[in-house]
Amino acid sequence: MEKDKLNSFINIAEKLNEIKIIPLLMGSVGLEVVTGKNWDAQDLDIHVPGDKRGWEVPPEVSIHNWNDIMDVMNSMDYRLIDLHEHEFLKDGLSVEFGIIDTLPTFAGIELEDLEIHQAGGVQYYLLNPKQYLSVYESSSKDSYRSDKNNNKDFRKIDYLRSMIERD
Repeated sequence: MEKDKLNSFINIAEKLNEIKIIPLLMGSVGLEVVTGKNWDAQDLDIHVPGDKRGWEVPPEVSIHNWNDIMDVMNSMDYRLIDLHEHEFLKDGLSVEFGIIDTLPTFAGIELEDLEIHQAGGVQYYLLNPKQYLSVYESSSKDSYRSDKNNNKDFRKIDYLRSMIERD
């Protein structure tokens, strides 16, 4: 598992907790925590509260408390490089923020079903294998994502299906 990226997430989550935000660890880093398998994570995907309409809303207002999140990231020496993607960069690590409130319509995951985890007193949400499967199945239908990820999502889907069947 990619410990550096997970540690970076925990550090960011700690600062977000200080401003009353419990983030959701998404993407390959979160999947690595859930599966114990290395998925060669390229970045950190963090979802926070925002407008459930997602991309339909201008990026500067789609995430609640965006200015506070910007302050947190700037205080940690991350620099905004793409407002549309809510992407920050520090020492080669890309951190992108998404909107947790899009999960019900995007992947059928109800927010009240998310489980809070803790690491050293830092609170964050993490999807379970079935929820990850729902996200990756929904993502695989997105032509932009399937072109961009060279079918990595399908390997994750197959792995999650077999993992769920074993349990």
